[in-house]
Amino acid sequence: MADFIGAVDQGTTSTRFMVFDHGGNEVAKHQLEHAQILPRSGWVEHDPVEIWERTNSVMQNALRFGGLTADDLAAIGITNQRETTVVWDPRNGRPYYNAIVWQDTRTDAIAANLERTGQGDVIRRKAGLPPATYFSGGKIQWILENVDGVREAAEAGHAIFGNTDAWVLWNLTGGPDGGIHATDVTNASRTMLMDLETLDWDEELLGIFGIPRAMLPTINPSSHPEAFGSTRTSRPLRGAVPITGVLGDQHAATVGQVCFAPGEAKNTYGTGNFLVLNTGTELVRSQHGLLTTVAYQFGDSPAVYALEGSIAVTGSAVQWLRDQMKIIKSAPESEELARTVEDNGGMYFVPAFSGLFAPYWRSDARGAIVGLARYNDNAHLARATLESICYQSRDVVEAMEQDSGVHLDVLKVDGGVTANDLCMQIQADVIGVPVSRPVVAETTALGAAYAAGLAVGFWRDTDELRTHWQESKRWSPEWTEEQRAEGYAGWKRAVERTLDWVQVP
Repeated sequence: MADFIGAVDQGTTSTRFMVFDHGGNEVAKHQLEHAQILPRSGWVEHDPVEIWERTNSVMQNALRFGGLTADDLAAIGITNQRETTVVWDPRNGRPYYNAIVWQDTRTDAIAANLERTGQGDVIRRKAGLPPATYFSGGKIQWILENVDGVREAAEAGHAIFGNTDAWVLWNLTGGPDGGIHATDVTNASRTMLMDLETLDWDEELLGIFGIPRAMLPTINPSSHPEAFGSTRTSRPLRGAVPITGVLGDQHAATVGQVCFAPGEAKNTYGTGNFLVLNTGTELVRSQHGLLTTVAYQFGDSPAVYALEGSIAVTGSAVQWLRDQMKIIKSAPESEELARTVEDNGGMYFVPAFSGLFAPYWRSDARGAIVGLARYNDNAHLARATLESICYQSRDVVEAMEQDSGVHLDVLKVDGGVTANDLCMQIQADVIGVPVSRPVVAETTALGAAYAAGLAVGFWRDTDELRTHWQESKRWSPEWTEEQRAEGYAGWKRAVERTLDWVQVP
């Protein structure tokens, strides 16, 4: 057998290809960013063609930089930004419209109407999700209703949908020349169109959004030896490598963090934050603003479910400091600047740029800086930005403990923001439990590699995967209970100030 597993990680701001060995160690990597298209307030788009071109480039370059060829890869996994919606013509591979990104809020009116008509309760019961702009169903409906000719094309079988996993998979396996139109249960669980119990597209849910079933990809397990086909011998790899694992990014990170037992949780810090708690084969329906979702499904085994708290803006708040406010030149400078002050100086920043996700689900919220005094400066804003990441995570941790009855003993963390040591210390202080970062920080790509490798016997089972996990660093709480309570109370007051700011259609 070949000695390595590859993983495509198609994210919100970039696409990377990583190669791992039997020990789960990175041996090669290449990454490229893609453009963030912002046509108007609340709209966020990507160019699907650019994403596919970036995927080609990173796969080719990672192998070249690592001195590898397709023959060295036993299998490939794919992980992706979830919910982001692509509709394209299967005859030629041309997208009908830009990809509508998970952060996009143009479907406010669709989501509000679902609540008014009572259809939101049907979606919650069957799909485990609240009707929100976040998920794919409303985005598909918007394209069908607003892009000329797409409705007619869909009814004629000439328009198909996929999240970016399905878009990349279809292109890798041949595109118009026999490309496989498929997804996995984790990505399908983020559309508002799949029944969590049957793990299949639901006719009632499709009817709510007016989406023809023929548009939708086949739903497969997250790890399977045959369901996703192989790369073509043309570009990017010039070889046929089986694609045997597909997972949405947060589900992949859950696997990469080896959270295989009920009660185990991880928090990924990227553009947004995503805290996932494994609930086993039991469907736990949230009563406190969380999402019920599929964690993963390996082969013919039963699906494993999870509770998830999705936070829209965390790492992207640091990007805002850099790109819009221009008070830092790079993300790491946020830590340096924030360290020059002892606390937030009474200032709180709630980065509700496009509303608030879990546990609030308030699309009428907008960002706010509160408690501002003349004394405050850029350093306090940088500190408040890091604290906003941590307080939003506490909101989700509290909801998760209420829903599950599980009290976290330690929070496993991963993602780019975890390189910020100050932010991780604040996180431990805010939630009052230790925070643990693994040696391999790229747990999203690693999880996709694990899913692919399990399918072809590269790794024996999840027990073997557990032996690979090693802690890199741990932060223990330093705040007193009084500091923790006072800080969180201030945060909750700040959140209240952001609500009812914009009128939802």
